Amino acid sequence: MSDAAGDIEVRIAGLNLHPIKSCAGIAVPEALLIETGFEFDRAWMVVDEAGLLVTQRELPRMALIQPTLKHHDMVLRAPGMLALHIALDTVEQPVQVTVWNDTVKAYDMGDLAAQWFSDFLGPYRGGKLRLARFDPEQRRLSDTRWTGPIEAENAFADAFPLLVTSTAGLDELNRRLAAAGHAPVTMQRFRPNIVLDGLDAHGEDHLDEIVFAAPEGPVRIKMVKPCSRCTMPDVDPATAETGHAVGDTLASYRADARLDGALTFGMNAVILEGIESTLRVGLTGAASYAFD
Repeated sequence: MSDAAGDIEVRIAGLNLHPIKSCAGIAVPEALLIETGFEFDRAWMVVDEAGLLVTQRELPRMALIQPTLKHHDMVLRAPGMLALHIALDTVEQPVQVTVWNDTVKAYDMGDLAAQWFSDFLGPYRGGKLRLARFDPEQRRLSDTRWTGPIEAENAFADAFPLLVTSTAGLDELNRRLAAAGHAPVTMQRFRPNIVLDGLDAHGEDHLDEIVFAAPEGPVRIKMVKPCSRCTMPDVDPATAETGHAVGDTLASYRADARLDGALTFGMNAVILEGIESTLRVGLTGAASYAFD
């Protein structure tokens, strides 16, 4: 650690993509940074017939939809379903969809995909579900109350391009779960993009910037907002069963004064430098502390 700069070395322990918002994620050895975060992360979203987003909060079985990215397509698998192939270079008609408070341009992915999701997830709000892909020409920006002058673009992520967690934070949660007689959980519950080693429990809370020396040049990301948690971490990603042990345990020690007591786990981050660079598992970086 550098006393002058307050720096600490961190290491990328894991990288994750979640191609379809609220469906299962993919652990990857490397990930390409684009303007909206990692390439293909939250690029697709399930919507109802009115174009409103659908998540695991309403339909926990979304956790069982497992994507695999191939060279030319994304293959979706789910229990009891034939595999669905979604071409990476093809979209159908333009549509408008709503993700939280933002109505944005997107592309419908067709009737076959709509039938597949509707068949697996069942009736919802009286209509069929559809799959939409984010329009890359659309600029959906993070809230400048948190990013300041930085114009951080997003696809269908909740509000920020990257989510950062630490292995030590998960270890601490699992220690508390075990003490209460509950089974341990995996990081899949928290759906991060970047998982860091080298920090104390929830040490990401106190970071300002991290600089990684990627092969293409420096990558700089900045922590901007604690990630508040809803009920989704209590959905078991392996079974889609719901509970309350994770939320109850977080409530015992993770009420965050920065968000008026909301339960937080991980930090939302924006990209300052390094678009078109690749991050890899095992890459080390220099992190600086934030000072209020």
